[in-house]
Amino acid sequence: MPGTNAASRYAQLRGQEALAPKSLYAVDARLTRSSPVTDVPRLTSLTAAAVTAGNGHVLDTSHVIFPNGAITLVLILAESHLSIHTWPEENLIAIDLFSCGGIDGESVIAGLARSLRLEAVSVRTLRRGSLPGGPGVAGQAI
Repeated sequence: MPGTNAASRYAQLRGQEALAPKSLYAVDARLTRSSPVTDVPRLTSLTAAAVTAGNGHVLDTSHVIFPNGAITLVLILAESHLSIHTWPEENLIAIDLFSCGGIDGESVIAGLARSLRLEAVSVRTLRRGSLPGGPGVAGQAI
């Protein structure tokens, strides 16, 4: 099974982080003329570097290039995942970082905003992993 060997190297890390807070960072931003997002190897390298700088661990990557030049890039992390979606016709980029444990999501997002030369960066953070009826959790089941 792909990724099993990479994931097994981080089994202890995942065990420690299983009960850690989980967050989804949802980022919308504007691409600039100098944003290096059309070069998939460079985009992947810059994204992986931001994850590493934020104390994260990249296990695997995958990408798709659409006919209009839009790119979807996904990094599987020991701490969960990061996805990037671009819309060149709108100069838009959406980044989702789902994180748990020791990764510094704010640092990862700040590093991506810098290295990808983004403008008008909007970040929304949503806490995840709290189910209705759990300890100290208010919510409604569907």
